[in-house]
Amino acid sequence: MAEGLEGIKEAGPDVAVLDARLPDGSGIELCREIKSLRPEIRALILTSYDDDAALQSAILAGADGYVLKEIGGSSLISGVRAVADGHSLIDPMVAIRAMERMRESAQRGADTDPSSLTPQQQRILALVGQGLTNREIADELFLSEKTVKNHITHLLARLGVKRRTQAALLAAQMRLPGTDPGGGDAG
Repeated sequence: MAEGLEGIKEAGPDVAVLDARLPDGSGIELCREIKSLRPEIRALILTSYDDDAALQSAILAGADGYVLKEIGGSSLISGVRAVADGHSLIDPMVAIRAMERMRESAQRGADTDPSSLTPQQQRILALVGQGLTNREIADELFLSEKTVKNHITHLLARLGVKRRTQAALLAAQMRLPGTDPGGGDAG
């Protein structure tokens, strides 16, 4: 890895093609080093692994591309050119698998247990269930409207719903305070 870093610093290429697994480290670590020293150098990770963790690590390290070693020679050259031109590149098969795993995770992660929500999320969801607008919720909780909007966006994703009305229905089903569809206490 150290030898590769020195060579890249000396040559100053437009694009560094890095093997994800090196004998003395990782191409991802090398990518991170290159980007910290010479951020203008574009980095393309070449790997035989298509796991999500490696892809995420490469992206966080600043990689501009991530392709599998099975890529054909002419496709690799096209990929290097695309990265050199400022484009990002992720191997299509890796991207497809990552998107499928994210969708599956989101579907499994839809959580309607109120105890799994933070107290703030429960309060906001209850107020959505009461039909309050973002502005009204912001005023009620002494938050900015933008903060409320961010909370609601996260809540929708966490609950696995797309619309505010769906969240309001879930709030009623969860029996959060103030969301009783019967209109009051049965006292």
